[in-house]
Amino acid sequence: MEMIGGPIKSHSSNDARDIPVALSKVKRLPVVAALLALLLPATASAQEINGADTAWILTSTALVLFMTIPGLSLFYAGLVRVRNVLSVLMQCFALTCLMSLVWFALGYTIAFGSDGVEQGAFIGDFGNVFFANIAMDSVNGTIPATLFAIFQMTFAIITPALIVGAFAERMKFSAMLLFSTIWLIFVYAPVCHWVWGGGWLGNMGLQDFAGGTVVHITAAVAALVAALVMGPRKGFGHVAMPPHNLTLTVAGAGMLWVGWFGFNAGSAVAADSSAAMAMLVTHLSAACGSLAWMAMEWIRHGKPSVLGIVTGMVAGLGTITPASGSVGPAGAVVIGLSAGVVCYFATNYLKQKLKIDDSLDVFPVHGVGGMLGTMLAGIFCSTQLGLFSGNGFSDGIDSIGGQLMVQGTGVISTLVYTAVVSYIILKLVDMVVGLRVSEEEETQGLDLVLHDERGYDL
Repeated sequence: MEMIGGPIKSHSSNDARDIPVALSKVKRLPVVAALLALLLPATASAQEINGADTAWILTSTALVLFMTIPGLSLFYAGLVRVRNVLSVLMQCFALTCLMSLVWFALGYTIAFGSDGVEQGAFIGDFGNVFFANIAMDSVNGTIPATLFAIFQMTFAIITPALIVGAFAERMKFSAMLLFSTIWLIFVYAPVCHWVWGGGWLGNMGLQDFAGGTVVHITAAVAALVAALVMGPRKGFGHVAMPPHNLTLTVAGAGMLWVGWFGFNAGSAVAADSSAAMAMLVTHLSAACGSLAWMAMEWIRHGKPSVLGIVTGMVAGLGTITPASGSVGPAGAVVIGLSAGVVCYFATNYLKQKLKIDDSLDVFPVHGVGGMLGTMLAGIFCSTQLGLFSGNGFSDGIDSIGGQLMVQGTGVISTLVYTAVVSYIILKLVDMVVGLRVSEEEETQGLDLVLHDERGYDL
C-alpha cells in the first residue's frame, strides 16, 4: 500500500561528534516505542487511503454539487414563466443548504449507519447521528470517511431538488421546505440504504450503479404524486406556458452534462477502469438521447427544437445512470437511443392524454428514464451479448431473466414505497402549512408573492 506523503527518511551522521548524542537517544527508545504504539492505529488508517481515489472523489463531489447549483437551478429557471424564475432558483439554493444539514443530522446514518455495525434490511443504525463516528482519520474503503459522507450528501441534495420541477409555479416556499425535509428522512434515506447501504435490495443483487432507483425513481414518483395532489397550474391546457428563457436552460443543461460525470463515474468511488467506463457510457448515452429526441421532434413536427435536444440529453443521462457501472459502450448507445424515444412519448402522453401538470416533466424524463435504465441494465450487463456485452450479472445470478427479476423488484418496490409515503407527507404538510398559493398569488407570480423580488427589471 502506498504511504501518504512519501517514504520516511532515515538520518545518519559520519561526524564523531554526533556519537554521544546518538548514544543518549538509546535511553529514550522505550518512550519512543510507546509513542509509536499509540500512533500505529492512526498510521494504519492513513495507509489505507489512496491518493488518486481521494482526488477523484473530491472532484466528483464538486461536480455533483455543480449539477444542482448552478446546473439544475438554471435548467429549471429557464423553463418557467418570467414571474417565477427567482422562486425556482431560490428553491434549489435553499434545498442545497437545508438538505445538507438534514443529511448531517439524520440522513446519512439512516442510509449508511456506522462502521463495524451490522446493518438492518431497511434502515441503517443511528450511530452516525450528526456524523458522530466520522473523524478526520476515519476511512471508508480507500477514501476518507468524511469525503464519502459529503459525496453522498450531494446526491441527497439533488434528489429533492429534482422534485421542484413538478410543482414549480404553485407551491408555497414553506411547504416545499417542510416536505423536502420529511421526504429526505422517510423516503430518500431508507431507499438509499436498501440499495447502497447494506439493505435488502443491494443484498438481493440489484444493479443500480449511480441512482436509477435511489435518485431518479424516488424523485420522479414523488414529483408525480405532488402534481396529482396539488392539481394543475391555473390555465393549464388552455393557456400557453412556454419557457421564458431557453438560453438559461441550455446553459444549465451543459452544466448538468459535465456534472453528471461526477455523478456516475464518481459512483465507482475509485479512480479506476470502472470510473473510466462509467464516464464513457454516460457521455455516449447523453449524446444518443439528445439526437433521438431531436429526431422524434423533427419527424413529427418538421423542426428540431432546442428544448427537445437538451431534454433528450437529460433523458439519456438519467437512463444510463443505473446502468453506468454495468454496461459497455454499445449497450450505452442502445440505452441512450431508447431513452430519447421512450421518454419523448412518455412526456407527450402525460401532458396531452392524461392532462397531468408535471410542470417541468420530471416523471416522464427522470422516472420513465430511471425505470427503463434499471431494467435495461439487467439485460446489457450480460457478458454473452457480443459487442453489446457488459460487466456481468450480480453474484448468485446466472441469467438475464434472473437479473431482470431483481431489477423489476427494485423498480416496483421503490415506486410503490415512494408513492405511498410521499402522498402521506404531502397531506401532512397540507394540513400544517398548506401546499399551494392562492390563485391570485399564482397569477401575480411567486417571485413577488413569496420573495418580494423580481428576476428581471423589465
